[in-house]
Amino acid sequence: MHAPPLVALAGGACPVAAPPPPWLASPRAAILAAPARLLRSRRGALRLEAKAAWRAAWGGRGPRVPAKGAVLASYMGAEEVVGPSPLLDEEGLDDEELILHIRKELEEGKLPADVASSLEELYYNYKNVLQTGNPDAYEIMLSNMMALFDRVILDVQNPFTFPPYHKAIREPFDYYMFGQNYIRPLVDFRNSYVGNISLFHDIEEKLHQGHNVVLMSNHQTEADPAIIALLLEKSNPWISENIVYVAGDRVITDPLCKPFSMGRNLICVYSKKHMNDYPELIEMKRRSNTRSLKEMALLLRGGSQLIWIAPSGGRDRPDPSTGEWYPAPFDSSSVDNMRRLLEHAGVPGHIYPLSLLCYEVMPPPQQVEKEIGEQRVISFHGVGLSVTEEIKYVDITAHTKNADEGRELFTDALYSSVVNQYNVLKSAIFRDRGAAAASNTAISLSQPWR
Repeated sequence: MHAPPLVALAGGACPVAAPPPPWLASPRAAILAAPARLLRSRRGALRLEAKAAWRAAWGGRGPRVPAKGAVLASYMGAEEVVGPSPLLDEEGLDDEELILHIRKELEEGKLPADVASSLEELYYNYKNVLQTGNPDAYEIMLSNMMALFDRVILDVQNPFTFPPYHKAIREPFDYYMFGQNYIRPLVDFRNSYVGNISLFHDIEEKLHQGHNVVLMSNHQTEADPAIIALLLEKSNPWISENIVYVAGDRVITDPLCKPFSMGRNLICVYSKKHMNDYPELIEMKRRSNTRSLKEMALLLRGGSQLIWIAPSGGRDRPDPSTGEWYPAPFDSSSVDNMRRLLEHAGVPGHIYPLSLLCYEVMPPPQQVEKEIGEQRVISFHGVGLSVTEEIKYVDITAHTKNADEGRELFTDALYSSVVNQYNVLKSAIFRDRGAAAASNTAISLSQPWR
């Protein structure tokens, strides 16, 4: 399954943001992203209209940021990321010097041309998505981008290899908080919702009792792990930091994704959608997936594991005829494999259907791409996350003795729940109905960060 993190390159125009909520009043508080004025043509060409505006707004070069320990955005207070940071150690580095630094790395052969180009384009797009009304906006933007550039350069020069089971790297550099703070300014929390927050509390209680929990979810963006964690970090911080994502190989090989993936707990697999991309690698991928499944089985035997998996095998895509987004169908063999792993762990296990709606923040390409290094698009938008009661295999298959039929019935039940939740989130976020109007007897929306 193609799971984790993140990063982005340009987005569509956004409406003017409303006055910031009370928690953004402090000078050290987070900013919410502003109108992006980034237009993307039908052919995919990117047009940036606000480069000069930023320079004018900040009086030429703009303020310089602290040399060590970048201040990063947080709507609950600024966080500091520490650790080895060659780029951040350069005293008083500003945006012009940052770009010059990237070009210098390219000229010296320390950075591939495609990576350097993507980093520079990413910088201008991220810069234009952030809101200039906050006095700390430039500092937040620049420090986030400095941290990203720094991590990418370090990894290009000394590549990190992900094991089958990867634990989030929290020190000496906190990759988890780096990812959280990078994505945070892209989320419009005023128009974001969580469905059935009480069930997340129930899930956490089961985990503390030693049970295992699997979240069968749709998958929309590389930023999904950060968005899940951001929406739950105040109400359920333990879940935010301890969830394990079943992740496709693309997010652990793409240079711009790797730093974000390093901050997540991952079971690394090769997706079915990309298994046959290169015939000579098929056998290697199969052996790698077998090792990853063994690692997952060992984790589940230990108990207290929360596993996120997208049984569709990749990200959702819009309907080519209508342009409407919807959760991609679940693969019944993936669902059944996960169910059997859970049942054979020797500890109680539970499966919950989880729904995500966040594609506007970072939509994937229209079609599945073979090559690594896709064009990324970002914008500022509301997002949603919802979970409903666990679905038990024995309940769904009680009236059938046919294993294949039972497998399909169970998969359909999970998928139908995800779609139903998705429609409720869609109603709240895109139709401006809000939590009260969009909620129903099965799905209660709220904003637990308020």
